[in-house]
Amino acid sequence: MKIIILGAGQVGTTLAENLASEQNDITVVDQSVASLEDLQERLDIRTVEGNAAHPDVLRRAGTDDADMLIAVTDSDETNMLACQIAYTLFQTPTKIARVRATEYLKEPRLFGPGALPVDMHISPEQLVTDYIRRLIEYPGALQVVDFADGKVRLVGVKAHFGGPLVSRQLKELPQHLPGVDARVAAIYRRGRPMIPEGDTVIESDDEVFFVAARDHIPKIIAELRRQDKPVKRIMLAGGGNIGLRLARGLEDKIQVKLIERSRDRARHLSGQLNHAIVLCGDAANEALLREENIEDIDVFCAVTNDDEANILSAMLAKRLGARKALCLINRVSYVDLVEGSSIDIAISPQQSTVSALLAHVRRGDVVKVHALRRGAAEAIEAVAHGDRHNSKVVGRRLDEIKLPPGTTIGAIVRGDEVIIAHHDTVIEAEDHVILFIVDKKHAREVEKLFQLGLRFL
Repeated sequence: MKIIILGAGQVGTTLAENLASEQNDITVVDQSVASLEDLQERLDIRTVEGNAAHPDVLRRAGTDDADMLIAVTDSDETNMLACQIAYTLFQTPTKIARVRATEYLKEPRLFGPGALPVDMHISPEQLVTDYIRRLIEYPGALQVVDFADGKVRLVGVKAHFGGPLVSRQLKELPQHLPGVDARVAAIYRRGRPMIPEGDTVIESDDEVFFVAARDHIPKIIAELRRQDKPVKRIMLAGGGNIGLRLARGLEDKIQVKLIERSRDRARHLSGQLNHAIVLCGDAANEALLREENIEDIDVFCAVTNDDEANILSAMLAKRLGARKALCLINRVSYVDLVEGSSIDIAISPQQSTVSALLAHVRRGDVVKVHALRRGAAEAIEAVAHGDRHNSKVVGRRLDEIKLPPGTTIGAIVRGDEVIIAHHDTVIEAEDHVILFIVDKKHAREVEKLFQLGLRFL
């Protein structure tokens, strides 16, 4: 695909890296020469310097014959205007804009038919907020992603010594959980992927990814680690867009304390929230954390715009007794450095944004893509079409389908029914198939499986 990316910030750069590695024709537009030069040194892409909302700049970038325009500059207005120009002047087929301001997002008619020609608007802050809320819902999980409108979830869990299924074979799972169907999609042992078989033995500290119906997730997590207590108290560091959204979403269910450095912003937040306690101060101040009984906090979550401040405050909170520490990290290179040390989970907003966009880039009828393990692995939801004559998957048992190396089918959603995949499961037309791909370089091969043959055309 020919894709124009407007904005060479953190989101634009991560997008360019992911999409260029998949043999797409990428052009990045930005006003910063230094940012563009840095990208060109590392990636095989075109760059254009200039204002992303100027027609002549878009024309120089090749928007007149582009398949997709993704506007992720720091300005919502620039992003929306660029989509309007791409539609009016160049008839670009797909236009995606990053829109962060809630004042725009709460007016759905702005993006409806006959309004702004934005095919998809994404809010990284909302994506991260939803992601953190799922982690809080399942205290033992490292990663939780939704498929089929939330009917199915893929969850990553670190197996702990003492978990009922640890040191046992996977085929014993049904004996431990009668009536609960689940599929282990992949196991990572010391950072290396393993394709699970029935006689695979789960070891302590394995990272286990499993697929199950949403209601069964807590029971399966309990098989892999000691039962974590439900979250009752959370402390948020940072009262920006993410901090405010999280506090709003959680304050009616659990006790929320929010620490904000700016006095004016703290005063504004206190007027926006009903039950959350807003504190003005430095989240890396040991005296403040002790005063607010950090040792009783179930989850400390640092979501400021400063990576270093997030890391330091989360490490301090964990040392002072917080049960779990999460922090937002924009620099992907930092994530592997800190996760698994004193910080339990490092959250990358770029990966959440890339996941939301990848489904629009994929071929075949791929409706959802989630980047996993820093983008090295992927989970895909694809819809099967056609029949046995023109489809490589419809009408076939799973053990008849030639999957790429390191790929497993975890579940099938048929209407409202969730079917956990087994070797003799047969895929039918219009089934939603959830797959786990250990190495994302095989994603194209998976997409081809769900493309119809020429006889159908």
